[in-house]
Amino acid sequence: MPKTILLIEDEVKIRAVVRAYLERAGFRVIEEGSGDAGLQSFAANNPDLVILDLMLPGLSGWEVCRRLRATSAVPVIMLTARNEEQERIDGLQLGADDYVGKPFSPKELVARVQAVLRRTLPEVEKPLPPLQFGGGLIVDRLAHEGRIHDQVIPLTAAEYRILALLAARPRQALTRQQIVESAFGYDYDGDERTIDAHIKNLRRKIARYSVHNYIETVYGIGYRFSGEQLEGRDVQ
Repeated sequence: MPKTILLIEDEVKIRAVVRAYLERAGFRVIEEGSGDAGLQSFAANNPDLVILDLMLPGLSGWEVCRRLRATSAVPVIMLTARNEEQERIDGLQLGADDYVGKPFSPKELVARVQAVLRRTLPEVEKPLPPLQFGGGLIVDRLAHEGRIHDQVIPLTAAEYRILALLAARPRQALTRQQIVESAFGYDYDGDERTIDAHIKNLRRKIARYSVHNYIETVYGIGYRFSGEQLEGRDVQ
């Protein structure tokens, strides 16, 4: 069954071009021209990924992303002004998984959609045991989720991949570039501040459920996971 992409973009010409390229790549595309219509379509169609223009009339792309993240971890690729670095960072901090700057190549956008879906789809052929740490944190690598005291942490796909990567290497300092290559692949075009934005979101969400600071900053290098792994215990 083809994956469904929800495209929320107010410019008709851009929607038509993007839709044509996505359909040519085998995707089913639902397009909407406003934030309100996009949210309604999301609730009705349960898409596999959302492409979201941040500059929408009426309900802004920022607010759409915020509302999506309040209820869903569906991957979001945002369309931004190419030279607005702060706009990209703000979008990532809201929970977007990737961004493409305007004007953009439709082929590049399709490639990014494919890459994000590859990163977010469960790898059922390679089941890995859960990781359990002091303070009640469990990284469930089969369900692709993090839990603290049986409460699911509402992580985006990008945040989960970073958590799983660091948790699998406790006490090992990783550079931002190593995190990019291991968690997202060599085709990822995010810069170091992109990783910092994801880490900030991850820490904030973990802090809702635990006083433990599981992710430490290693100045001049990057980040490391500081949780104490509990060996030899069954994890449900």
